[in-house]
Amino acid sequence: MAEKILMKGNEALAEAAITAGCRHYFGYPITPQTEVAAYMAKRMPKIGGTFLQAESEVAAINMVLGAAAAGVRSMTSSSSPGISLKSEGISYMAGCEVPALIVNVERGGPGLGGIQPSQSDYFQATKGGGHGDYHLIVLAPASVQEMYSLTIKGFELADNYRVPTMILTDGTIGQMMEPVSLDAVEVKQFDKPWAACGQRGRDHRNIINSLSLSPEELEQWNLNRYARYKVIEEKEQMYEEYMMDDAEICIVAFGIAARVSKNAIVEARKKGLKVGMIRPITLWPFPTKALKAAAEKCKAFISVELSMGQMIDDVKLAIDCKKPVYLCNRTGGVIVSSNEVVAKIEEVSKM
Repeated sequence: MAEKILMKGNEALAEAAITAGCRHYFGYPITPQTEVAAYMAKRMPKIGGTFLQAESEVAAINMVLGAAAAGVRSMTSSSSPGISLKSEGISYMAGCEVPALIVNVERGGPGLGGIQPSQSDYFQATKGGGHGDYHLIVLAPASVQEMYSLTIKGFELADNYRVPTMILTDGTIGQMMEPVSLDAVEVKQFDKPWAACGQRGRDHRNIINSLSLSPEELEQWNLNRYARYKVIEEKEQMYEEYMMDDAEICIVAFGIAARVSKNAIVEARKKGLKVGMIRPITLWPFPTKALKAAAEKCKAFISVELSMGQMIDDVKLAIDCKKPVYLCNRTGGVIVSSNEVVAKIEEVSKM
């Protein structure tokens, strides 16, 4: 049996980044993600890496852009308001098509909000967040083990498609401790002939740029990028199905809300209610294929969220509004309880 180590989610994520070959971390402290930066501050100097606490979130994301443009694996982490400050730089990275990992350990909002866990940055992560036409690949761990595995996967997806990738998690997953297997995993590396790292025998220098004063040229850049997004949507949808074989009601939830929903499903099943769950692991691309298939047999869907209902519209769109979709939610840093989810299941079952 593989040896496991008890780790916080934030620490497992940081260790995974190191395993993936990240040697350049730029960040700024903010709760509840500060352990990521603290872990990197201890580990990076020992492995020949670079840790730099920038003077601001704005500076940190632009340092990530510079390092990524040179072809190295780099990352930053923050929590909700900090990601807002990084949004312009993230848009520049998308426009420049440089791959890097961005981590958002969410807290409540809007504004300064509070330090308790939330999922109210879903819109920001999946609909852009910054200006212009672009997407991030967005991965949503639901365990400390997934904080480890999806971080490695995030770097691989970013490099493969030249798309910035985000780990979108919540304060609970970031702060909780669980046993984690750190066994050696295959880490894929990618050639980066586009990187701005000197001529290296070429007859030209690579230029990383997101500026085009020609509308036609900029339009073509966007069309080319969206053609790549279409490939990502086709190939990279990730999800988990739980008790869906005979389910009449389908819960859709991610992160800590999915953990709570699993317990609720077990309790609801004891009462004879046929309910299951589809857990999106990729929030973008959203797992539309799985949800469309579920809509053929389920009579209703419940979106369980720690927000005012930011994912529910994607659930409706995924199933072409063929079946009703109901919301079970808490917000502001309050975690929805298993009893509340069971009550919503009972309510929907009677409709």
